[in-house]
Amino acid sequence: MTKLRTPTGGKNLISQQLISLRKQHHYSQRHLACLLQLAGYDLDKNVITRIETNQRYVTDLELKAFCQIFRVSYEYLIDGKI
Repeated sequence: MTKLRTPTGGKNLISQQLISLRKQHHYSQRHLACLLQLAGYDLDKNVITRIETNQRYVTDLELKAFCQIFRVSYEYLIDGKI
């Protein structure tokens, strides 16, 4: 059985939106990891790096965490649609 991939071959749909949101908020990957940990999510800088570089799948809990931190919808994070 093959693993699911995006049309470009990546492992997630949110990498570019995550980079964009992080830069809009002027967060480093390390700062974002700290905010996520303070919110109760066990994500470190390396996880964020691997998500942003499309080397890692994103769980539903991680998706929820990013939406919570950036105060955006799932649709926005996945599709870039408001």
